[in-house]
Amino acid sequence: MKILGIAGSPRRDGNTDLLLAELLKGAAGKGAEVNTIYLNRLKYIPCQHCDACLKEGKCRYQDDMQQVYAELEKADVVVLASPVQFSGPPAAVKAMIDRCQCLWARKYVLKTAPLSREKKRKGFLISVGGTGMKNMFEPTLEIVKTWFHVLEIEYAGDLLLSKIDEKGAVLKQPEAMQKAFEAGQKLAEG
Repeated sequence: MKILGIAGSPRRDGNTDLLLAELLKGAAGKGAEVNTIYLNRLKYIPCQHCDACLKEGKCRYQDDMQQVYAELEKADVVVLASPVQFSGPPAAVKAMIDRCQCLWARKYVLKTAPLSREKKRKGFLISVGGTGMKNMFEPTLEIVKTWFHVLEIEYAGDLLLSKIDEKGAVLKQPEAMQKAFEAGQKLAEG
């Protein structure tokens, strides 16, 4: 079982990173092979909507997104950890999702699998928001569920936490950390 964690926060070791690390710790404890990609460390441009991918299902831009595509291909489970900023994911997350346009093209234009058909994949979302605003996770949920759908990744659940803003504040909520750990164990069990 290979579990890919995608850390989408621009703030290193912040709340989403801590929750993702705890989830992956739970998964590793059940024997899963875990890997984390930190989007803010990568260099990639946003989708240019040049439509080059419509011909072969590959992005013409050779940057660090090639690493992301390769890891998505290998993963049995994809866990996206993203804060909510202005009711949506931060720019690095949205740019990564948009760069999966080439995988959309494989599925809907070229009529092939966006990723290999060898395995069924599951996806999980960790998201943290600083306010208690009603429905603040809805836009992010819609984006992530659509991304998973395009990639033929089954949505397996989420951990959504509001009113957590200060760096490290989630550590004061042991029940949240426990939920992340248990989610990792469950994902690793299949």
